[in-house]
Formats: sequence, C-alpha cells, structure tokens
Amino acid sequence: MSDIVKEFNDYRTKMNDKILGDGNNKIIKRIFNLDTNAYTEGALDVKTKELLGLVASAVLRCDDCIKYHLETSYKQGLSKAEISEALGIATLVGGTIVIPHLRKAYEFWEALEAQG
Repeated sequence: MSDIVKEFNDYRTKMNDKILGDGNNKIIKRIFNLDTNAYTEGALDVKTKELLGLVASAVLRCDDCIKYHLETSYKQGLSKAEISEALGIATLVGGTIVIPHLRKAYEFWEALEAQG
C-alpha cells in the first residue's frame, strides 16, 4: 500500500476509534451513522453518490474528505476518466481555489492505482 494511502487510513482509523470511543458524544456518533447510511444504495447507486461526495468535498476544500471519497470510488471501480471529469466539474463550480486540492487528489488517485 502506498505510504500516503496507508498514512491516511491509519490516522483516520486511529482518530475515528478515539472519537467514537467517547461514550458521551451521541451527536457525533449519530452524524457518523448518518454519513455512513447516506452513501448506501438507494435511488442513486453507490458510485454516483461517491462522485457527488467527491465533488462536494473538493468544492468545500476538505482534503481528508476528498481522499476518503477517492478511495471509496476506487474500490467501487470508478475509472480515472470518471474521477477526472467529476473533479473538473468541482473545479468549475469551486473556482481556482480548488486547484491545490485537485493536485492532491490526483496524487492520491495515483497512489491508489500504484497499490493495485
């Protein structure tokens, strides 16, 4: 596994365990649950929802969110062309401020491809 992919996943797992291990925070647990359920199969398929999440994450400039949706999209079998087109729309909507996040997204996608 590529270092940047492994580092992201290790950190995310560690911190999610810490956050969700706090038995006193029902609000955060419910938000995590809502997020998980929002991306399940429905009227829209999972791939479409992941692309929507990716575009929204890029427009909002959330690098961790972008990485999460890229990895999930990769696991769902989305192609580089589909990801590139979605990120193009995100850059159009979000403007040039999105470009630094676009660079990081391409780097992360390449790392996902390299790990196979």
